[in-house]
Amino acid sequence: MPTTPARATLLVLLAACCFGSVSILTVLGRAEGATLLGILFWRYLLGSAGLLAVSGGPARVRLPRERLVPIIVLGGAGQAIVTGTSLASLDYIPAATLGFLFYTYPAWVTVIAAVRGIDRLTVPRVIALALSLGGILLMVGNPFASRLPTVGLVLALGSALTYAIYVPLLNHLGRDVAPAVTSTWLTLGTAVILGAIALATAPAQLTALTPRAWGVVVLFALVSTVLAFTVFLRGLAILGPVRTAIISTVEPFWTALLGALVLGQPITKGVVAGGACIAAAVALLQWRPRTR
Repeated sequence: MPTTPARATLLVLLAACCFGSVSILTVLGRAEGATLLGILFWRYLLGSAGLLAVSGGPARVRLPRERLVPIIVLGGAGQAIVTGTSLASLDYIPAATLGFLFYTYPAWVTVIAAVRGIDRLTVPRVIALALSLGGILLMVGNPFASRLPTVGLVLALGSALTYAIYVPLLNHLGRDVAPAVTSTWLTLGTAVILGAIALATAPAQLTALTPRAWGVVVLFALVSTVLAFTVFLRGLAILGPVRTAIISTVEPFWTALLGALVLGQPITKGVVAGGACIAAAVALLQWRPRTR
């Protein structure tokens, strides 16, 4: 059955919920004494094994070297850089501020695509972009109420800009390749890079996991990696980077909802209002003018 734009939108929404669970699972894993680097390494390593199984085994994921190397090196490095820079900014700025600054990446994606002439900057997309960014701002409040440290600001915006470049790069690297195959090599490349960093700094953090931490890691790998990457890339191939980026801004709303259910964090009026704006942006992206 072919993937229609409506079905692709649902796939991206599902991927956003899976990716939006990352911070909650990270909090649960770290509460069990696991380090962030250890959690991420096993997430990507086990995730690559799961994606290999989904793809049908080693014979099904075989690619020519000229296609394989860029996916492992560029895809893996890009994922590691985005994760590292965004999390490093938390040493300087609050998580809410990081959330708003990182989710400026749809704006960067839209601008980059328009400048390169890849995608048109239509009025509905501009309105949808404004709604989505306004929704994020309503959720986190005014992130500029206090002066931001320059280092934190650079790291957060750097991660957003990197991700804006990374999304269309994934679309390019995965052309004519099954999403599960691209995801398998992408996650393996990320695991190799993170594993090398861990071995060079503190190797013990890769094995210091409690049974509950291992449970979180397995859930992390299956939901926020295997399922997330597969459906994200499938939706991305149909919708393109701009619409995919804007739809993906439902992630913080899902994070807030899951945080309330799992961690007991309250859902504020700002979160509800922001979620409504983001839902309106997603609906607007599906609108098509009728033709005679």
